[in-house]
Amino acid sequence: MARNLSPIMLGKRLDGIWHTAIVVYGDEFFFGGVGISSCSPGGTMLGPPDTVVELGETEVSEEIFMDYLSSLGESTYRGDRYRLFEHNCNTFTNEVAQFLTGNSIPAYITDLPSEVLSTPFGQILRPILDSIHIAPPGGNVINGGRSN
Repeated sequence: MARNLSPIMLGKRLDGIWHTAIVVYGDEFFFGGVGISSCSPGGTMLGPPDTVVELGETEVSEEIFMDYLSSLGESTYRGDRYRLFEHNCNTFTNEVAQFLTGNSIPAYITDLPSEVLSTPFGQILRPILDSIHIAPPGGNVINGGRSN
């Protein structure tokens, strides 16, 4: 849909509006309006991903990773800190990927918000889109290092 509508609405073609998550230790972790959540891979209402980008392997233990997620969930990635354009699932996935592997997610994903906002229509849509609460169902909220 983005591929077809973006030239009309934004004056440039976008290949997609990307939701990202990171799969590690057998679970998928993502960020939305309720904070950090987890589910089995492909287990959100969005279903299996269109594309999987291999970012490498990690030397970080599961225990250290869960402690890290817990601290992020209590500070930087609380649900009330979600912002569609500045602090979203892609920001989270990129930060966690760098922690785990030292690698970033592709720039075409992280650059998408600025691409949209650089257009007149993107500026018109911003107040509306900023008010949207995005919390993909299908996950377990991470709180204090454990799933609820």
